Amino acid sequence: MTTLNDTLEQSRAYDPQDLWRKDKDHFIHPFTDFSVFHDQGCDLITDSEGIYVTDSHGNRFIDGIAGLWCVNVGHGRAEIGAAMAEQATRMAYFSTFNNLSNAPAAELAAKLAELAPAHLNHVFYSCGGSAANDATVRLVHYYFNRLGKPTKKRILSRKNAYHGTTYLAASLTGIESNNWDFDTLDHLVTHLSEANCYRRPEGVSEAEYCDRLVEELEETIGRLGADNIAAFIAEPIMGAGGVLMAPKGYHARMQAVCRAHDILYIADEVVTGFGRLGHFFASDAVFDTQPDIINVAKGLSSGYAPLGATLLSDELYEVLSTPQGPGGVLSTGFTYSGHPVSCAAALKNIEIIEREAICANVREVGPYLESQLKTLAHHATIGDIRGSHFMLCIENVADKTTRELLPVEARVGDRVAFEAQQRGLIIRPVGHLNIVSPPLIWDRAVVDRVVAILDRAFTAATASLEADGYL
Repeated sequence: MTTLNDTLEQSRAYDPQDLWRKDKDHFIHPFTDFSVFHDQGCDLITDSEGIYVTDSHGNRFIDGIAGLWCVNVGHGRAEIGAAMAEQATRMAYFSTFNNLSNAPAAELAAKLAELAPAHLNHVFYSCGGSAANDATVRLVHYYFNRLGKPTKKRILSRKNAYHGTTYLAASLTGIESNNWDFDTLDHLVTHLSEANCYRRPEGVSEAEYCDRLVEELEETIGRLGADNIAAFIAEPIMGAGGVLMAPKGYHARMQAVCRAHDILYIADEVVTGFGRLGHFFASDAVFDTQPDIINVAKGLSSGYAPLGATLLSDELYEVLSTPQGPGGVLSTGFTYSGHPVSCAAALKNIEIIEREAICANVREVGPYLESQLKTLAHHATIGDIRGSHFMLCIENVADKTTRELLPVEARVGDRVAFEAQQRGLIIRPVGHLNIVSPPLIWDRAVVDRVVAILDRAFTAATASLEADGYL
């Protein structure tokens, strides 16, 4: 008789070349670099365990990016798989529309309310970070409509912010290259300056830089009119835009200005939530803010199942939960809002984070990872090493003094990532940047191994840049 294990083993017996061709011929990947994809295709990851992933050829790598900022508790957690399987066989799906619900969605909503800042007691589910940000803006507009303030529509975001790739979320995103030849809803979004301490004006202190950024917000409100602005959305630390750390006090001061002008403050914690900075939520614990809304995804389920959520304040909920009139309903949502299997995965994920004190591990190991990465600063291309805890970035430059960048065609981030992968470590290249955002279960011994690999990778990448005439 064929057992489940036999079936699993057979399913893992991939033909690497056949799989590579199927992927190249049929799968349109997010953010595909078509200048190389048609020839190179993709490396296919087929297995994972703990901090490691394995490709279709059997090569094993340390995962330095947690899948994509998300596999916080590590790979291959049998407990999460079992929780999902149990829920799937008990009840895989049923609608949460029209006064119906399910147990995991209810339990998870209550748990999120327990973990979040005290005033955020209400949860609107979606299927990921982009959808969470998209849904949030729709709810914010509805909120102000219900208050009789229909002109409050514009959302303030920031240059180099990343908030997703659905139509509205892509418009919130301020990374210029993300929207090349794509349309955006410019009439709804205004982008303020990024908070980039590394590239602040010469001779300007961090405190003065913070003053300038807050003044820009005030000037923008004055120009657009507070009656036309609904909300300001910000990542506590900007992720895909370069792991940009704002100057000290920035978020609290920005929130104070928003409050003074009846502008909602939305914290996009899709990356920073669920332990990456050593706390379930970074907004209050790290940045001394009390957002009106916090959006989460990624680490919410550690990537084991697609899930996003918008956490709303009691004040907003009071308005949203008041019917417009007889028969009026909150007419927005998704087929998979509060999907029971995804919610079961998230509940087990949170249980593991709490039981294994993973946030405490990040608070202990994170500063060590930061300090050890900074030992790489002697390499010729490294201009800045920044971030916090398990959310870090290395910025490559042509000149450390002027901070001038290497030409795009040098593909410096790709070179470093390639050399690291050749040595058993996957990190993320984003243009001239290399991002390290690992599973939250790394210990000091793993950090030492990773930094040793990166040291060799930067040496090799520098040599190749010199050989090609870029340095």
